[in-house]
Amino acid sequence: MRLSNNEIENYRRDGYIVLKGLIESELLATYDERFLRIVNGDVGLAPAMKIMQDVMVVKGAVEPESAAHAVNKLLCLEEDEILCDFALNPQLVSAVQSLIGDEIYSLASNVFNKPPGVDGRHPMHQDLRYFKIEPASSIVGVWTAMMPATRETGCLAILPKSHNLGLLPHGDLDWEYVNYGFYGINSELDLDKRVHIELDPGDTLLFDPLLVHGSGRNRGDVFRRAISVHYAASDCASTNAANGDWKTNPQTRRIV
Repeated sequence: MRLSNNEIENYRRDGYIVLKGLIESELLATYDERFLRIVNGDVGLAPAMKIMQDVMVVKGAVEPESAAHAVNKLLCLEEDEILCDFALNPQLVSAVQSLIGDEIYSLASNVFNKPPGVDGRHPMHQDLRYFKIEPASSIVGVWTAMMPATRETGCLAILPKSHNLGLLPHGDLDWEYVNYGFYGINSELDLDKRVHIELDPGDTLLFDPLLVHGSGRNRGDVFRRAISVHYAASDCASTNAANGDWKTNPQTRRIV
């Protein structure tokens, strides 16, 4: 599924595009079942995979109704025999190739889980803050809804065209409950320009790693769950020579 010239132009201009119904419902059900089996302890964790509990659960502020109610995200999907399939999806790969070229690698894969009953907010941030490679124009983030992502369940909110601002300063927030590794932008943002990206299952957001985005609380009584990965082109380089070649990182996979 190569992107049209218009879709590519919109991505370059706004920093994101949404592809409706990109991932089939049968695949989403398979990924969801695997996620639940992992967090319930029915299958073991693949090497490097981590289950991150929500900070409110860790601090004893809430008592989770189930194992899934305790989880904030599942990290490092590359070596799981089921979840690794997401990054290899032919339609998804083809769309990404339209933006950054044919030879691509996957990195930073997650299942994001936003249970009801916890704070669960993700402050406004840029994903490039977490990467040690450049240029940003050769990296694409992908976020696919596994179940409805709505304003009520805490869908993503983005600032269109904010990828043109460069990498902004990030830091810790003074919120009472912030999940581990969730940093927020310190500088002033015009939040009135936010666009809330409501997605049906299978809808997929492709976004620039400099695009400012975050998400709110889940105010509903159902989960908001999504599967995500970033892709980098082969021409990316490590920002620090001491870090070595980013392509040899255990959580990096050559896709094509």
